[in-house]
Amino acid sequence: MLERIRLESLHQKVTTAENAVKIIKDGMTIGSSGFTKAGDSKAILPALAERGKTENLKVTLMTGASLGHGTDGKLAEADVIRKRMPFQVDPILRNKINNGEILFIDQHLSESAELLHTKNLQSIDVAVIEAAYIERDGSIVPTTSVGNSVTFAALAKKVIIEINTEVPEEVYGIHDIYQAEDYPYRNVIPIVAPWNKIGRKSIPVDPNKIEAIVFTNLKDSPADIAEPDEKTTAIAKHLLGFFENEVQLGRLTDRLLPLQAGIGKVANAVLTGFKDSNFYDLTMFSEVLQDSTFDLIDSGKLSFASASSITVSKECYERVLGNLSKYKEKFVLRPQNISNTPGLIRRLGVIAINTAIEFDIYGNVNSTHIGGTKIMNGIGGSGDFARNAYLSIFVTQAASKGNNISHVLPMVSHTDHTEHDVDILVTDIGLADLRGLAPRERAQKIIDNCVHPDYKEELQSYFDRACKRGGHTPHLLEESFSWHLRFSQTGSMKQATAVEISN
Repeated sequence: MLERIRLESLHQKVTTAENAVKIIKDGMTIGSSGFTKAGDSKAILPALAERGKTENLKVTLMTGASLGHGTDGKLAEADVIRKRMPFQVDPILRNKINNGEILFIDQHLSESAELLHTKNLQSIDVAVIEAAYIERDGSIVPTTSVGNSVTFAALAKKVIIEINTEVPEEVYGIHDIYQAEDYPYRNVIPIVAPWNKIGRKSIPVDPNKIEAIVFTNLKDSPADIAEPDEKTTAIAKHLLGFFENEVQLGRLTDRLLPLQAGIGKVANAVLTGFKDSNFYDLTMFSEVLQDSTFDLIDSGKLSFASASSITVSKECYERVLGNLSKYKEKFVLRPQNISNTPGLIRRLGVIAINTAIEFDIYGNVNSTHIGGTKIMNGIGGSGDFARNAYLSIFVTQAASKGNNISHVLPMVSHTDHTEHDVDILVTDIGLADLRGLAPRERAQKIIDNCVHPDYKEELQSYFDRACKRGGHTPHLLEESFSWHLRFSQTGSMKQATAVEISN
């Protein structure tokens, strides 16, 4: 295993996770690798959770995005986390956040590293970074994600490295490690196409800061991949039809523009739909590469993909990491403040496809909170892409839970993306192209095209009555959240159901 530490002076730093975690003290800020379950800490953070069972220990934890192997939940159960940022998906941690037991900062994923470099966040005491191996100069060859690891390694006072022998050393070369200069000396980031590589292949780190090295041999937690169902297939069909029409109108070509797709079954279904389309030579400039990405590569439809992590099923993980020679020239992993940087998204003309929890009749989108108050996962990179994309698309089902919840509403209960950042809305019912429309036009287009039949009449009534009252963006404020209130009281947003229950 020492062959994976090519700087011999670091051999003496090898230890156990139990010994290494003693470096972490109460009140510290920890920066850990990990982006949507990929390339995360599989030894140190679980060992920290174990320590928390017997010690009074509280830390602030920053990562790239979510962690795998239930690590966030273990840390939350052990009451180790005081504050967490910038993204999470764990149900145990989520409950503690919503109960007010843990503080959570929901950040755009492009911003965490920027805020650290500008000293607008607390400094990093200890960085915990997963590596495939350590180079002769002490630099780190990361594994299946880059995330915020470059910034953590640069700014942390101490560094702990987890060398994961499950990851083949052949990952060398799939990463493009570039760190933009600090303000006011920042230069242009010279990426003009998704396949441009502008940095080095490993993460630079001062070897003198490396306090401990721990060996692990665990795969990333597999992504939960759901097969396309009737609703997600309908959404994909509407969206593909829209793209085909854009080509006919001369706005796009059959190669489209670089694609970005958020995590989850809807995004996977949309991307999978490209396999049987007429589009070809597609590219991606995204934050996460999912199963559908590699399926499109295998089908010959996708020529290149850029992101910050690989988050895939067990089968796809083994397919890709077991055949890196086949895929190595087809994708690249970058720091998330590069993969998600607004300037590059705008320059490349990215087509962004993200998932909404709900949207309203004017095109405002809630992608983070249930009922306006309870966090689900976080905004992730959707805001980075929505605000700057050539096309900003949000997708969701029209209704769910036996159609007792409408995902198209008079007013969203929480706003993550304003109407100004949303171009296209898609449900399984249909698609609304909002470009060039005034608020009243947008509302009617959404009601006509996206609303579930069970709610269409009532939503039309709301809009008609609001228009009579007047306003540039007409609303009945006394009714605008009535559907949410109705659901909390009766378990259904349907007006008829609520009347029946009240009687």
